[in-house]
Amino acid sequence: MSERETRCYSGEVRAEQREAEPTRIIGYGSVFNSRSEAMWGFREIIKPGAFDNVLNDDVRGLFNHDPNFILGRRAAGTLSLSVDEHGLRYDITAPDTQTIRDLVIAPMIRGDINQSSFAFRVGRDGEHWYEDDEGIVIREITKVSRLFDVSPVTYPAYQEADSGVRSMKAWQEARDSGAIQQAINQRMARERLLQLINK
Repeated sequence: MSERETRCYSGEVRAEQREAEPTRIIGYGSVFNSRSEAMWGFREIIKPGAFDNVLNDDVRGLFNHDPNFILGRRAAGTLSLSVDEHGLRYDITAPDTQTIRDLVIAPMIRGDINQSSFAFRVGRDGEHWYEDDEGIVIREITKVSRLFDVSPVTYPAYQEADSGVRSMKAWQEARDSGAIQQAINQRMARERLLQLINK
């Protein structure tokens, strides 16, 4: 059972070509505080700080998450990652090969490829589930434990059955069984007991 998930964002990648310099692919693998499209009954929000512990991972830049089309790699110095107020930003120095120019760079310059995606694993206690005022189930991701790759993509790279769905079902079962409210009540009782003991 894989815990690897992929997410895609629209309009978040571009190719920059300058004379006598390598082509750069610059994009956002993730955008903070933005609701995703509906995915299997829930929407997702990536929170600022989610990537703080993975910026030094040996992340790859791939085209369409395909390891046969590697665009850059952090360990090789051909991919850099950073976080700003907008999200997880990547900057790839693209290889100067005919395949990459034809398959990736030319379509990006034409605007045919304008989406960006990332593959990741959620950290322990790195997600929070709730329903908003409209009854929409929200999954907030606050901690990523592994960042595998960032990728310019032709189509969104959602997997049909992924760990996000399993996680949502576990949350729904806990909510429906009353386990969540019971855990909250137990925690509040422990906190009250500690307050009484410390007085």
